Amino acid sequence: MQDVTDLAFMRVVAHYGAPDYFFTEFFRVHAQSRPERHILRSIDENDTGRPVFAQLIGEDIAHMVRTVQELARHAIAGIDLNLGCPAPKVYRKNVGGGLLRDPARIAEILSALREAVPGLLTVKMRIGFDDDEPLDRIIDIVNASDIDLLTVHGRTVREMYRSEVRYERIAHAASRARCPVLANGNVTSAGRAAEILAGTRSAGVMVGRHAIRNPWIFRQCRERFAGMAEYRVTLGEVREYVERLYAATHHEDFPERAHVNKMKKYLNFVGQGVDSEGAFLRDMRRAESQAELFGVCDRHLLSDPDAPFAYEPYPGVIARPNCETPAAEADGCSLETVTA
Repeated sequence: MQDVTDLAFMRVVAHYGAPDYFFTEFFRVHAQSRPERHILRSIDENDTGRPVFAQLIGEDIAHMVRTVQELARHAIAGIDLNLGCPAPKVYRKNVGGGLLRDPARIAEILSALREAVPGLLTVKMRIGFDDDEPLDRIIDIVNASDIDLLTVHGRTVREMYRSEVRYERIAHAASRARCPVLANGNVTSAGRAAEILAGTRSAGVMVGRHAIRNPWIFRQCRERFAGMAEYRVTLGEVREYVERLYAATHHEDFPERAHVNKMKKYLNFVGQGVDSEGAFLRDMRRAESQAELFGVCDRHLLSDPDAPFAYEPYPGVIARPNCETPAAEADGCSLETVTA
């Protein structure tokens, strides 16, 4: 997730139960690009105990290959190509989800990357751009390119996050692809993950924005898959998560107001599980200082710290996703995963 899945966030998530592996924010690849230093930190300083895949977004083959060669000097688990980001500012450049309009170009890129990447090469895609008509052709290209892992988000690029996820199309992709397929889209809880796996026969699930809301989700998935009772999170533990996240993302050169606004991007999702009326979200969005922000957290999370944090987002409590804002690109861009 752009502006989310950095080293600090990975470390916080790992504290509560790390996924099987992480994907970086995407490295933007073009003629003038070099791997962004802050993204490289999530690879070079990774101490989560989990592998990290380097995610690329671009369409210039020569510079994609150059970037792969540069990233090979770092401790990456593999290379991931983003064919799923639905942000208009991304797809208008014919990268991310925009490439789904040009299967022939995808074939050229994957062929070149497969030759350049000595290890694991993975792909993240949506089921199409305007519709799912090219899905089979693109999966056949994935098969021909000997891709090691495919993640499929069950919406088109145009649908962004507004429509229902078409899990039957993920199931179709899983049956057609020769590599393991991860199901992505509205993996809201361990219970939903289990249902999605059963319905799509996928190898695992990829979790994005709901890992912001509930970093315990990977632990809970493992417990559910093992037939165990899921860990029950309390509002008091959510208050500790917020404080840990604030401390992890703080640095001396970060003005307080800017830091508070960054925290609102996270809490915009966390608030979906705090109360059914959305009162926490309304109060949180008005905070302008650290003291005000944590005052809101104390009122809503510590008045009854043993109260349960909702497994699922409360109906009607909206996180206001906007694909033009980095934190809301979650399901279409860079995500955490857990496999069954």
